Amino acid sequence: MRIGYNTNGLAHHRLPDAIRLLASLGYRSVAISIDHAALNPYQENFERQLDETRRLLDELNMASVIETGARFLLDPLHKHQPTLVSPKSAGRPRRVEFLRYAVDIASALGSDCVSLWSGVLPTGDSQQDGFRRLVEGLQIVLEYADRQNVTLGFEPEPGMLINTMASFAELVEQIDSPRLGLTLDIGHLHCQGETPLEDYIRRWKDKLVNVHIEDMRAGVHEHLMFGEGEIDFSPVIAALAEIDYQGGLHVELSRHSHLGPSAAKQAYAFLKSQTEGVFDKS
Repeated sequence: MRIGYNTNGLAHHRLPDAIRLLASLGYRSVAISIDHAALNPYQENFERQLDETRRLLDELNMASVIETGARFLLDPLHKHQPTLVSPKSAGRPRRVEFLRYAVDIASALGSDCVSLWSGVLPTGDSQQDGFRRLVEGLQIVLEYADRQNVTLGFEPEPGMLINTMASFAELVEQIDSPRLGLTLDIGHLHCQGETPLEDYIRRWKDKLVNVHIEDMRAGVHEHLMFGEGEIDFSPVIAALAEIDYQGGLHVELSRHSHLGPSAAKQAYAFLKSQTEGVFDKS
């Protein structure tokens, strides 16, 4: 397992500076949230940035995953829009296109996976319509990812169409693809009462390709620094060791960018203390 950090918590840093900072603190993986200042595929200098990022990750011996949750990259007025559950007329093909760009980036960097989610069901639309659109769009992305030898890590997200592990299980029943993996967010499980947390790690070990971690309180979807919420992390780390999880354990503190370096340092110290003696390598 490799301790990592999501660059959405370092939004005020240039991507190369963020990667170097994390490496200097001891992190061995980085979850790169594609955004305006981080491998934006719509920028003219994208190819140069991608090549520089690949060489930097190699130089620092850093693993990576590609995250696709930028808030206003595709639509400057509407958060996270459009999504895989949006109607075609509302821009769903643009999300599919963006996810294919993310697959290209993951392929170029040798990333563990591309992490993605469903999106919020539009007001007035039925669950059935949203699910149909999601499956349709996701299959297109999966077929493209298969050609690129890239795995997708699908993340259940509170408030979205696929929000719980039960709804993720329904999705897996509809899409039987070895390229469809799981991004498991520990805080989300606790927030929504999906406990004991370690049971979900064991149950979904064969799909697990990416882990997000932060503290959280029951019923409140707010990513907190370790120690500010309610989660007991010892059973979580023990379960990850038990299943011999080899991927990234990525801290996700998307609202801590104003504290970027200090937050990253504090989070690493906590996770290092939790994993020492449990994992031989972090």
